[in-house]
Amino acid sequence: MEARTTSSDDLGLGRRVDEQAAHRLLNRDGSFNVERTGLPIWQSLHLFHTLIKLPWLRFNLTVLGAYLVINSLFALGFWWAGPGAVAGIDASDGYRLVECFFFSIQTFSTIGYGTYAPNTLAAHLLVSAEAVVGMFFVALATGIFFARFSQPNARVLFSRQAVIAPYRNGRAFMFRIANRRKSQLLEVQATVLFARRNDDRASSREFAPLRLERDKILFMPLHWVVVHPIDEESPLWGYDQADLESCDPEFLILLTATDETFSETVQTRASYAAEDIAWGSRFADIYQPAVNGIARVDLGRLSEITPAELPSAAQRP
Repeated sequence: MEARTTSSDDLGLGRRVDEQAAHRLLNRDGSFNVERTGLPIWQSLHLFHTLIKLPWLRFNLTVLGAYLVINSLFALGFWWAGPGAVAGIDASDGYRLVECFFFSIQTFSTIGYGTYAPNTLAAHLLVSAEAVVGMFFVALATGIFFARFSQPNARVLFSRQAVIAPYRNGRAFMFRIANRRKSQLLEVQATVLFARRNDDRASSREFAPLRLERDKILFMPLHWVVVHPIDEESPLWGYDQADLESCDPEFLILLTATDETFSETVQTRASYAAEDIAWGSRFADIYQPAVNGIARVDLGRLSEITPAELPSAAQRP
């Protein structure tokens, strides 16, 4: 069955991206493998959106770095104001800058231990400016922290590999997913596209949607094995491992669900390339003995696979 690229099947990336992209279109973390250039940084950078999307470690380091930079700049201002600008700082020039830095932190945080105090007009002006900057900084940091905590998103765990496994006297493409959180995802829907190059790796990709055994479940309390049966209607019909690897395949996955905590729609993406597919394997059983009649699964074994004998591949028409 030949797969044709249509406007509804290429994720909206377009044929030019298909022709130029030499690597996978989606990274394993779901981000698109494209770059945008040509715009000035003040047009392409949205500070709030960037801070919301940063990983937690980088976000915390960014906030800490901004805090240190602002206090260092005000410390230089107090130091340039002169030795008598801040009462209580009588140290030599080498250590006076350090004392000015700690005075800046006290002013910025409105702590005011009483050890230091502005003593000149320049120092009073700097204190007034830093108090305003400190209020804005705390308000913005608090708002962004709250937005990051309250933002609904799908924390879905994908198996490290997809498998080509035996399935009902034939074969199937499968991958396994689970919800990282204890809260429930409702009405979980999976969409899988198969991207390939028919002639050589310089040709544009063809995209074909894969029909799933079940493309939607009402809830996912444990895990879900997403299955695409490889039958006569499948774009994978007749492929063996060498055939699939030669066409530079990529399986693009979009999951959409409703988060019960926020009652909002959440989405996540992932992809599997040729090196991520285990042939002649099946997922290991991750169910554990029930305790007090309660079903249990070991999500630490979500990606565990075992060998399985595949039936011989049917020939492509």
